[in-house]
Amino acid sequence: MERRTFVMNMAGLGLASIATNLKVVARTLLSTASYTVEQFEDKGLAHFSYAVMAEKKVILIDPQRNPQIYYDFATKHGATIIGVIETHPHADFVSSHQEIHQTLKVPIYASGLTKCQYPLTAFDEGKVIKLSEKVGLRSLFTPGHAPDHIAVVLYEDGKDKMVFSGDSLFLGDVGRPDLLDYSPESDKQRRHLAELMYETIHEKFAKLDDDVIVYPSHGAGSLCGKSIRKAASSTIGYEKQNNYAFEKRSKAEFVNVLLSDQPFIPQYFAHDVHMNNQGAPAFEPSVSKIRQLSGNYQPEKGMLVIDVRPSQAFQKSYLDGAINIPGSGSMETWLGTLVSPNAKFYLVGSDESGIQTSLKKAASIGYEGNILGTIQYNAANGNHLSAFDKNSFDPANNKYTIVDVRTAKEAKSQPAFKSSLNIPLQEMPKRMAEIPTDKPVLIHCGSGYRSATAASLLKKQFPNAQVYDMGSSITEFISSNSAH
Repeated sequence: MERRTFVMNMAGLGLASIATNLKVVARTLLSTASYTVEQFEDKGLAHFSYAVMAEKKVILIDPQRNPQIYYDFATKHGATIIGVIETHPHADFVSSHQEIHQTLKVPIYASGLTKCQYPLTAFDEGKVIKLSEKVGLRSLFTPGHAPDHIAVVLYEDGKDKMVFSGDSLFLGDVGRPDLLDYSPESDKQRRHLAELMYETIHEKFAKLDDDVIVYPSHGAGSLCGKSIRKAASSTIGYEKQNNYAFEKRSKAEFVNVLLSDQPFIPQYFAHDVHMNNQGAPAFEPSVSKIRQLSGNYQPEKGMLVIDVRPSQAFQKSYLDGAINIPGSGSMETWLGTLVSPNAKFYLVGSDESGIQTSLKKAASIGYEGNILGTIQYNAANGNHLSAFDKNSFDPANNKYTIVDVRTAKEAKSQPAFKSSLNIPLQEMPKRMAEIPTDKPVLIHCGSGYRSATAASLLKKQFPNAQVYDMGSSITEFISSNSAH
């Protein structure tokens, strides 16, 4: 009898197990007499990883940076982790494959094409990892997102049951082919990968049975795709009917569709590919090295300060030159977008719990080595931003320079103010000179998260400017039909 349950992972409270603070959810997706599949979701990165267990043997697929949740899973079931599969060198998060290999002395399976510095066990198309007499995992070569990408098919009694599609097939989408932007012939490379993706979809995934379940490595919100549906699983049959990639079109048409309208590429992506190919240091020792500084510590003048407190607390009092990237939401994505992988910075939070959570988020993209120290800050006498009063705000007058920091696509589809200047948050550091500061500057996004960061960036650049953050008040002005 098959059972489907959804449970919250309650592992540990120390540094090695602070996953629960980050809403890392574990779901037992499928449990039969022959095997169990557990899905782990890191909501901040919209990342799914998996543990596949049969006869008390566990294989991990695309694990996150902190491996403790997988150790806890094995302990809970009295099972043994026997290997790790990497579908490809990830760009948007750092994997714990090397730490698991070094700790448990188990192999790392990946494509034989992967150019890495860790000891790789080639898991190329057709190769099988047997977990029991009935159950095994088979490699499927699925290039397109990356030239060395593989998917993993779980079979039982010779029948394919599910496919762990990595970043090749998403729900409603496919992996973007434009992340390997290191070649002087990048456009040619992207088109080549897009052509490979066309073949992957039609020659590999489309040939799987319609009832094969699809478990991807990312969900909605990930920048590894452009239109990922909000769900945790699907089937091949559903994707054939509802995913644009399966629609009937020529290869050239597919390439043009796939390459169009892709989201921006955070600057940490190349850094993470390199780190994953090299193999990241162990999570807990790496995070534990970071200094905890006193609350009255004053960073050296000109040093980068990242404040992860809620925007309301930041705007009432903050340290000189600090940038506010709230620890809630996709803090790790915006940290890796706005801060160079080579930059050193101080991390400021309001309490130890928030600081530890943000440290883990920074480590998930390989940025813990950039942190000079953490500062617990709750002073009320620092710099502050002027508070936005929505009751006195009249969008019809010309009192403000209004800056919309959403993407161009968002601004066009849901306009807010006719007079606004659209500068997406990821472009702000290079486009500050375009913002007139001769009158108060009013910044908004779609919910209040990005505008908080944008307001702090602008105030850092122009300390004497009068800057207002609309925050969540913007939701009352955005209209999908017309602009004010």
